[in-house]
Amino acid sequence: MKKKAPLKRIRAKQKRLSPDDRRKEFVAKATEFFSEQGFGGGTRDLARRLGVTQPLLYRYFPSKDDLIKEVYRTVYLEPLDTGWEKLLTDRTRPIRDRLQEFYNAYTNVLFTRKWLRIYLYSGLKGLDINRWYVGVVRDKILTRIIRECRHEAGLPAQNKPTASELEVAWVFHSGIFYYGVRKYIYESPVLEDKEQMISDALDVFLAGFGRVFAAPAAPKRAPVKAVG
Repeated sequence: MKKKAPLKRIRAKQKRLSPDDRRKEFVAKATEFFSEQGFGGGTRDLARRLGVTQPLLYRYFPSKDDLIKEVYRTVYLEPLDTGWEKLLTDRTRPIRDRLQEFYNAYTNVLFTRKWLRIYLYSGLKGLDINRWYVGVVRDKILTRIIRECRHEAGLPAQNKPTASELEVAWVFHSGIFYYGVRKYIYESPVLEDKEQMISDALDVFLAGFGRVFAAPAAPKRAPVKAVG
């Protein structure tokens, strides 16, 4: 009887990564880890997930906060296309077209389970990630949108939006954002046509902005009656 040849174990050779590539790998896997475990997960468990020792992890990121900041930079800041700024302020195009294109692209970046879970976890943990990101949205997105809406409505330019204008813009923006939360976190039924949802929200927002913030018309003076 012919004996079967013994099975040979083939060890896959691990590719030696450059320090930069190793750092990127750590950030990518840390992002997955935090999206599943939240930011309460320790570096010991993270190192185990990465398949490295804790001291090696600390060589790249001296503290957990340093790693979280890098996750914030790669997950929250890098995807924000710098071309969006130019898109929002291009007055050669109708404002509605600009906003539709912007929110289509913006939600394509944000609406993933991983991105949304990290955002919500960081908020519950009270980390600076949310405060940083809220500041970016306020200063880089909403302030520009308000400026363009005022121009479209024929309102005078101003250095910065009023508190009321910002609040209305947040309500509009957050409604679109919460669509993603309902779909990818709560897994609730939503209008499947995302672009149609954005289009409808834009119609409501743009129709109301000028009416709410237009300067009230001066009251007409009653005609003076002749005496005599």
